[in-house]
Amino acid sequence: MNYLAHFHLAGEDPELLAGSLLGEFLRGPVPEDWSPGVRLGVRLHRQVDAFTDAHPLTARSRGRFQPPFRRYAGILVDLFYDHCLARDWSDYSPVPLAEFARVVYARLGVRQAEWPPAMQRGIAYMTAHDLLCSYREMEGVGRALRGISGRLRRANPLADALPELERHADGLAEDFAAFFPDVVAHAARIRGASGQ
Repeated sequence: MNYLAHFHLAGEDPELLAGSLLGEFLRGPVPEDWSPGVRLGVRLHRQVDAFTDAHPLTARSRGRFQPPFRRYAGILVDLFYDHCLARDWSDYSPVPLAEFARVVYARLGVRQAEWPPAMQRGIAYMTAHDLLCSYREMEGVGRALRGISGRLRRANPLADALPELERHADGLAEDFAAFFPDVVAHAARIRGASGQ
């Protein structure tokens, strides 16, 4: 799952939102001095990623890609699934996407200085480029792929992967539509078990 899906799955709690993004940047144990909501958000992020990686529908999505894209299939699937979620947002939320994104950016920005530098930069970039709404269009997905490609240490084909995504778009969209209710239910169970 990518940013938009993680925020959607975190629900409305600002602490869970922050933790769901922090899960992207934090390695190792979650510091005990962080608030329970932030710690739960990090755990939620990690458990959602594990559930997603193990799900047969996401495995089918990853299997659609051939070399040289196969090695990066997880990234491609995560981004395309966020595209599907953004494109069909009204099927999954009563709140318009632009309003949801505005609230997320505002809530993350309030405490931006508290987070690790990489996360601070991520919040600033996400907000400045309206990343969450940009996923609605394949052009936005292409920009995200170019950005990821530039951040990876080794040479990779991600900057040129948009045609490959478009070639598999129908099958990936079908996989997403069948998969997403499962991960929504999984995230709700995790939040519910913690009283969130």
